[in-house]
Amino acid sequence: MGKADRLSRKPDWQKEVERDNEDQTLVKPEWIRGIEILVKEGNLRERIKRAQEGDERVVKVVKELKKAGIKTLKDKEWEIVKGLIMKEERIYVLEGELREEIVQLHHDTPVGKHGGRWKTTELVTRNYWWPEVMKEVRKYVDGCDACQ
Repeated sequence: MGKADRLSRKPDWQKEVERDNEDQTLVKPEWIRGIEILVKEGNLRERIKRAQEGDERVVKVVKELKKAGIKTLKDKEWEIVKGLIMKEERIYVLEGELREEIVQLHHDTPVGKHGGRWKTTELVTRNYWWPEVMKEVRKYVDGCDACQ
Protein backbone atom coordinates (compact mmCIF):
# COMPACT_ATOMS: atom_id res chain seq x y z
CA MET A 1 0.00 0.00 0.00
CA GLY A 2 1.43 3.34 -0.99
CA LYS A 3 1.13 6.86 0.38
CA ALA A 4 -2.24 8.56 0.32
CA ASP A 5 -2.50 11.05 -2.50
CA ARG A 6 -4.19 14.45 -2.45
CA LEU A 7 -7.20 13.23 -4.39
CA SER A 8 -8.12 10.77 -1.65
CA ARG A 9 -7.85 13.51 0.98
CA LYS A 10 -10.10 16.18 -0.53
CA PRO A 11 -11.11 18.53 2.31
CA ASP A 12 -14.57 19.32 0.89
CA TRP A 13 -15.84 15.72 0.89
CA GLN A 14 -17.19 15.75 4.43
CA LYS A 15 -18.59 19.28 4.55
CA GLU A 16 -22.32 19.57 5.04
CA VAL A 17 -23.16 16.10 3.85
CA GLU A 18 -26.84 15.39 4.44
CA ARG A 19 -27.64 11.86 5.46
CA ASP A 20 -30.96 10.22 6.04
CA ASN A 21 -30.68 8.01 9.12
CA GLU A 22 -34.37 7.40 9.56
CA ASP A 23 -34.62 3.90 8.11
CA GLN A 24 -31.22 2.62 9.18
CA THR A 25 -30.83 -0.18 11.69
CA LEU A 26 -28.29 0.62 14.36
CA VAL A 27 -28.78 -2.55 16.37
CA LYS A 28 -28.70 -5.84 14.52
CA PRO A 29 -31.38 -8.35 15.53
CA GLU A 30 -28.79 -10.89 16.70
CA TRP A 31 -27.37 -8.29 19.11
CA ILE A 32 -30.72 -7.99 20.85
CA ARG A 33 -30.01 -11.39 22.41
CA GLY A 34 -27.15 -9.68 24.26
CA ILE A 35 -29.67 -7.26 25.76
CA GLU A 36 -31.92 -10.19 26.63
CA ILE A 37 -28.99 -11.74 28.49
CA LEU A 38 -28.72 -8.67 30.71
CA VAL A 39 -32.43 -8.87 31.49
CA LYS A 40 -32.20 -12.62 32.18
CA GLU A 41 -29.15 -12.06 34.36
CA GLY A 42 -31.07 -9.54 36.48
CA ASN A 43 -33.88 -12.10 36.88
CA LEU A 44 -31.25 -14.74 37.62
CA ARG A 45 -29.86 -12.72 40.52
CA GLU A 46 -33.31 -12.62 42.12
CA ARG A 47 -33.62 -16.40 41.73
CA ILE A 48 -30.16 -16.90 43.26
CA LYS A 49 -31.19 -14.67 46.18
CA ARG A 50 -34.37 -16.72 46.75
CA ALA A 51 -32.37 -19.97 46.52
CA GLN A 52 -29.84 -18.69 49.05
CA GLU A 53 -32.64 -17.71 51.42
CA GLY A 54 -34.18 -21.19 51.08
CA ASP A 55 -30.91 -23.08 51.70
CA GLU A 56 -30.64 -23.91 55.39
CA ARG A 57 -26.82 -23.97 55.36
CA VAL A 58 -26.59 -20.48 53.87
CA VAL A 59 -29.33 -19.16 56.15
CA LYS A 60 -27.48 -20.56 59.18
CA VAL A 61 -24.21 -18.88 58.16
CA VAL A 62 -25.99 -15.57 57.52
CA LYS A 63 -27.73 -15.75 60.92
CA GLU A 64 -24.42 -16.51 62.64
CA LEU A 65 -22.75 -13.56 60.90
CA LYS A 66 -25.59 -11.21 61.88
CA LYS A 67 -25.72 -12.54 65.45
CA ALA A 68 -21.99 -11.99 65.87
CA GLY A 69 -22.34 -8.50 64.37
CA ILE A 70 -19.76 -9.37 61.77
CA LYS A 71 -20.52 -8.11 58.31
CA THR A 72 -17.67 -9.97 56.67
CA LEU A 73 -15.72 -13.12 57.27
CA LYS A 74 -11.98 -13.49 56.57
CA ASP A 75 -11.25 -9.90 55.52
CA LYS A 76 -14.01 -9.44 52.96
CA GLU A 77 -13.58 -12.88 51.41
CA TRP A 78 -17.26 -13.55 52.21
CA GLU A 79 -19.84 -10.81 52.62
CA ILE A 80 -23.55 -10.11 52.30
CA VAL A 81 -24.47 -7.42 49.78
CA LYS A 82 -28.12 -6.54 49.12
CA GLY A 83 -29.20 -9.91 50.45
CA LEU A 84 -26.78 -11.90 48.26
CA ILE A 85 -23.92 -13.99 49.62
CA MET A 86 -20.72 -12.83 47.90
CA LYS A 87 -17.29 -14.44 47.75
CA GLU A 88 -14.53 -12.05 46.75
CA GLU A 89 -17.12 -9.67 45.24
CA ARG A 90 -18.73 -12.41 43.13
CA ILE A 91 -22.16 -13.94 43.70
CA TYR A 92 -22.07 -17.37 45.36
CA VAL A 93 -24.29 -19.82 43.43
CA LEU A 94 -25.74 -22.87 45.15
CA GLU A 95 -25.68 -26.34 43.64
CA GLY A 96 -28.35 -27.10 41.09
CA GLU A 97 -29.80 -25.93 37.82
CA LEU A 98 -28.85 -22.29 38.37
CA ARG A 99 -25.19 -23.12 37.79
CA GLU A 100 -25.86 -24.77 34.44
CA GLU A 101 -28.14 -21.91 33.44
CA ILE A 102 -25.38 -19.40 34.20
CA VAL A 103 -22.85 -21.36 32.14
CA GLN A 104 -25.35 -21.67 29.27
CA LEU A 105 -26.13 -17.96 29.44
CA HIS A 106 -22.45 -17.06 29.05
CA HIS A 107 -21.58 -19.77 26.51
CA ASP A 108 -24.47 -20.02 24.04
CA THR A 109 -24.62 -16.41 22.87
CA PRO A 110 -24.68 -15.24 19.25
CA VAL A 111 -22.30 -12.45 20.20
CA GLY A 112 -19.90 -14.75 22.07
CA LYS A 113 -20.25 -17.54 19.49
CA HIS A 114 -19.48 -20.51 21.77
CA GLY A 115 -16.27 -19.05 23.15
CA GLY A 116 -14.90 -22.35 24.41
CA ARG A 117 -13.78 -23.48 27.84
CA TRP A 118 -11.46 -20.61 28.81
CA LYS A 119 -13.55 -17.73 27.51
CA THR A 120 -16.71 -19.14 29.12
CA THR A 121 -14.90 -19.63 32.43
CA GLU A 122 -13.62 -16.06 32.29
CA LEU A 123 -17.10 -14.68 31.55
CA VAL A 124 -18.79 -16.73 34.29
CA THR A 125 -16.21 -15.94 36.97
CA ARG A 126 -16.49 -12.20 36.40
CA ASN A 127 -19.72 -12.17 38.42
CA TYR A 128 -20.32 -15.64 39.86
CA TRP A 129 -18.46 -18.17 42.02
CA TRP A 130 -18.99 -21.72 43.24
CA PRO A 131 -16.61 -24.58 44.09
CA GLU A 132 -15.20 -26.27 40.98
CA VAL A 133 -16.63 -23.70 38.55
CA MET A 134 -13.98 -24.62 35.96
CA LYS A 135 -14.91 -28.29 36.15
CA GLU A 136 -18.57 -27.48 35.51
CA VAL A 137 -17.74 -25.19 32.57
CA ARG A 138 -15.47 -27.86 31.07
CA LYS A 139 -18.24 -30.46 31.39
CA TYR A 140 -20.74 -28.14 29.68
CA VAL A 141 -18.40 -27.13 26.84
CA ASP A 142 -17.33 -30.74 26.24
CA GLY A 143 -21.00 -31.63 25.80
CA CYS A 144 -21.71 -28.76 23.38
CA ASP A 145 -22.31 -30.06 19.83
CA ALA A 146 -21.42 -26.74 18.19
CA CYS A 147 -18.05 -26.61 19.99
CA GLN A 148 -17.16 -30.18 19.07
